[in-house]
Amino acid sequence: MSTIENDSGLPIKPVYSSEDRPADEPQPGTFPFTRGIHKDMYRGRLWTMRQYAGFGTAAESNKRYKFLLKQGQTGLSVAFDLPTQIGYDSDDPMANGEVGKVGVAIDSLEDMETLLDGIPLEKVSTSMTINATATMLLLLYQLVAEKQGCPPEKITGTVQNDILKEYAARGTYIFPPKPSIFSTYLFPDTGSRGCGVPSASTKLSTCSAAPRNPSSESVMESATTVMLWLMSLMLPTKVDSRFSFSIWTLRIDGAVFWKSRT
Repeated sequence: MSTIENDSGLPIKPVYSSEDRPADEPQPGTFPFTRGIHKDMYRGRLWTMRQYAGFGTAAESNKRYKFLLKQGQTGLSVAFDLPTQIGYDSDDPMANGEVGKVGVAIDSLEDMETLLDGIPLEKVSTSMTINATATMLLLLYQLVAEKQGCPPEKITGTVQNDILKEYAARGTYIFPPKPSIFSTYLFPDTGSRGCGVPSASTKLSTCSAAPRNPSSESVMESATTVMLWLMSLMLPTKVDSRFSFSIWTLRIDGAVFWKSRT
């Protein structure tokens, strides 16, 4: 029989049985979490279901979000257009041809209010894939939540603010990597800004999908994500005990793992 290998070139068996499991396999909810990250898994709390969505104007995207929530979706995942991702207003000449194209255009607090109009942020968690301008968009989101009467500690969700990944894999960065990571601390400052938010909200989110999509194989993808995660722990920024990190879409040979650790 020919040798079977995974995408990383590691040999795998055609079939695995109970004999391949270690005798001292840990219980669910304990390290290394091979049987699940929570003790009772989704019998205790169903996972959040959200579709990555956002296009055109804030009003158009708001209509889409309300439709998705009505169909049973339990959270939001906001896609922003490229000008918003790199800090351009929609009327800037550099934004010509890209406004509302791959996501929703957000230029102001008024746009964010329109985007989230009629959506109870105290009950709905929101994931924002925004990165370079994450600190600004998170502030706008929090201001809208406060206007709804939702205090900061009730806000839940995830902000993807992996600046170094933007520089290395996507090209949608604003600030050079060294000032961003080590001088101005824009990456962890989002966490400091969100220290009033409980651990249910992930303030730092590193993304492994971006380096994987261009060319890297799964081991490099995983290593890059963990490196970014560990590096953020070493930065001299004040963070309280509720600070959480997320390894987002850590894909290993076809499997997708969603895992957040506090």
